[in-house]
Amino acid sequence: MRLTGIQPVTFRYIVISYVLIIALISLLTLTNLVAAKSAYAQTDFTTNNSSNEIYSPLINNVALKKVHVGDIDVAYKIIGKGKPLILIAGSGASMDMWDPQLLKQLSVNHTVIIFDSRGKGQTSVGTVKNMTMYQFANDTAGLIDALKIKEPVDVLGASFGGFIAQELVLSHPNKVDNLILYASACSGKIAVPSRPAPFASTPIAQARIVADMIFPEKWKKEHPNYLSYMPLVPVPSLAGIQVEGQAINSWKGSCDRVSNINKPTLVILGTEDVIVPPPYSLPLAEKIPGAWLVQINGGGHGLMYQYPEKLSRIILTFLEIVNNMQM
Repeated sequence: MRLTGIQPVTFRYIVISYVLIIALISLLTLTNLVAAKSAYAQTDFTTNNSSNEIYSPLINNVALKKVHVGDIDVAYKIIGKGKPLILIAGSGASMDMWDPQLLKQLSVNHTVIIFDSRGKGQTSVGTVKNMTMYQFANDTAGLIDALKIKEPVDVLGASFGGFIAQELVLSHPNKVDNLILYASACSGKIAVPSRPAPFASTPIAQARIVADMIFPEKWKKEHPNYLSYMPLVPVPSLAGIQVEGQAINSWKGSCDRVSNINKPTLVILGTEDVIVPPPYSLPLAEKIPGAWLVQINGGGHGLMYQYPEKLSRIILTFLEIVNNMQM
């Protein structure tokens, strides 16, 4: 089944690696992160996003736990009850990247598992010398085992996390029941329009530059408090950036292998995503047998923050239908 919004348009982009984006963004130091929080409280751009006000405390109050997986200690949180749904975060991002309203909706009838991948957030970097995407997938499979989950789980991978999710289902198909790929691709490449690199003299200016990449211009004009929709996440460590860099630089992509995926798959993209634009995501839906495709009109790379209710409804509808079909 395919649900499409609009036909893809032509993009002209400079192709760069995920690691370059994250390395540049990560110039925001831990000291500046504290300053950024202060700036958030004082700037006109941060009129409260009411949905985050309501749902953030519910997520923040969930106990953070750690479990040993191979050579690392993985930090994770579990929210809700029901069939396990594991969420794999994007490049450089910790589990704090997930929109709290999205998590709340998904956890109504699922056990939602969010975690920090190797080298991110509060998960250790480990001893692996030459990191690969396959190892990230192995870490995720190891987490599933460490949590003593015996049945296949549903998996949602966002952006870079979608790369890991693809490798997980390809290398550990017995671990995955249903697959959701959001703002991702099978080529291992991203695109950004020609604009100044994400350097800034102040934290709030830095935040605006990041917002420029993940939010469409039209949506920002309609939401002048757009910075309040973005979570403040820990700055990735140099070691974390390095392991991601090793993995993405050694990854040949999965475009020639995703046709082997035999799990129900949902591909979600934003029509205005300039980091992973539609032409980069569409091959996933074209090559994975029977994949669903949903294009969210007006959605950028940060569509999770723009339209959390719509995104959660799409995901839950997909899971409900495919799970009923499997019964």
